[in-house]
Amino acid sequence: MTRSKWKGPYIEGNLFKENKKNRKIWTRSSTIPEFLVGETVLIYNGREFKRITITRDKVGFKFGEFSFTRKFVLKPKSIQVTTKKK
Repeated sequence: MTRSKWKGPYIEGNLFKENKKNRKIWTRSSTIPEFLVGETVLIYNGREFKRITITRDKVGFKFGEFSFTRKFVLKPKSIQVTTKKK
């Protein structure tokens, strides 16, 4: 279910403070506001902080969409098990 339109987008109050060089953001569910365009923020993914530069294209999305929590690993073909046909 989405957030109702009369409430507006959810933006954490911590983002409205004075300009900082590196803002640390723990709430991945808050929306990226327009006044952060051109700034670099650190988004927590549950293990470490990921450095992300906010561009015009990212405004309106959630912070969590740009900080992945799982690591994608490709398995080499030499490890894959092949079965023998009878």
